[in-house]
Amino acid sequence: MTKHLRVLRPAPNIYAFYDGRIAGYRHAASANWVDDGALSLGIASYAIVDGDEALIYDTHISVEYGAFIRKALVDIGVKKFTVVLSHWHLDHVAGTAAFADCPIISNRRTADHLNKYRKAIENGTHHGPPAVSPLILPTQIFEGSMHLQVGGLHIDLIEANIHSDDATVLWLGSERILFAGDTMEDTVTYVGEPEHFDIHLKDLDRLWTLNPERILPNHGDPEIIALGGYEKTLIRASQQYIRMLKRCVHAPELRDKPLRDIISGPLEAGWVNLFEPYEAVHRQNIDVVLAAKLN
Repeated sequence: MTKHLRVLRPAPNIYAFYDGRIAGYRHAASANWVDDGALSLGIASYAIVDGDEALIYDTHISVEYGAFIRKALVDIGVKKFTVVLSHWHLDHVAGTAAFADCPIISNRRTADHLNKYRKAIENGTHHGPPAVSPLILPTQIFEGSMHLQVGGLHIDLIEANIHSDDATVLWLGSERILFAGDTMEDTVTYVGEPEHFDIHLKDLDRLWTLNPERILPNHGDPEIIALGGYEKTLIRASQQYIRMLKRCVHAPELRDKPLRDIISGPLEAGWVNLFEPYEAVHRQNIDVVLAAKLN
């Protein structure tokens, strides 16, 4: 399964384990969350490494992928691993069994969601197959924020409600790098909880005040990630798109416009790039927002 997994180097202490965005590449012929929700859009898990210590930010789409990450880091001398989960969605936690003997950290909401849906996740009925079994749960829980040290690097874990109500982003302040999880994507965010849009916007403002020089999302362009990540304007692009989705509730003329037209400003400014599979994501986002019957 890992034959297309690429190891990118956005910065000296950072590894991105990236797969997907390859035309015609699927793991299974039938619909499934690995191909249709992760590889089709491209997905990265990250490692922040200093000396013989590593922080793993998400464990990727299967135990095989998690084991690949672990071996690659062991091969360069890493002996101590700490896992941080960005949120509870399957493409971010499926490989955790490869790190079952390590500290696994999440915020309380992530732990609660995983506990609530554990049985369905393990039998493959939550978002369909493949099953994630065993589902390894967090061993350490925080609320609000938490500070970690990896070798000589200081990393802040920051809880947010963006994309999902249990997001955890990482802030590597010494390098001014923000690890965004799914709080931002290139081309557009994937909407699951439109009732929280106003909170999403406020929390994106909170991330803006960090003044990041680079942003590393889990779903993005591998070439941009390899070159160090996105500029902080990715935050503003995400906010503009959320505001457009809110407008479409009372502006039906917006609903059928192609994604290219909807995000023309950020595209022209170079804040994001148009990756064609996000047209289908946008259509689904519109349906989810309308179904939510927002005021």
